[in-house]
Amino acid sequence: MLDDLKDNMQKSVEATQRSFNTIRTGRANPAILDRVTVDYYGTETPLNQLANISTPEATMIMIQPYDKGSMGQIEKAIQMSDVGLTPNNDGQVIRLNIPPLTEERRKDLVKLASKMAEEGKVAIRNIRRDAIDDVRKQEKIAIFLKMNLVIYKMISKR
Repeated sequence: MLDDLKDNMQKSVEATQRSFNTIRTGRANPAILDRVTVDYYGTETPLNQLANISTPEATMIMIQPYDKGSMGQIEKAIQMSDVGLTPNNDGQVIRLNIPPLTEERRKDLVKLASKMAEEGKVAIRNIRRDAIDDVRKQEKIAIFLKMNLVIYKMISKR
């Protein structure tokens, strides 16, 4: 039971970390594209399975598709995603230029990060609460079994 508790909490922490990785800062980070999926021959496929994603410069992400025929779908998927970047397709690679952050955007990102952190805390609290409830149920069952044993012994002595 304790191992399950640790595993669930660890998974929650990792999920929160993955959420933080998707926040777009002023520097290029390929992780902001982790949630982008491409309609590739009728199947929703993660972008990182269809292309090599690199950061040749601090303010640019470069996407080199393994299949050049998927350039249009990749470009469309990026435009429709919530990353807020406009792809530049030159026929060979897709470039995403990361603009510098404005003061307003920084404040929005702080709010977003706070929200993600709070969601992570709530998830940990819920896991902890469920574990405490399970322990209390087990204690009640143990008390009930002890009472039944005492009653059985009293009855069997007669």
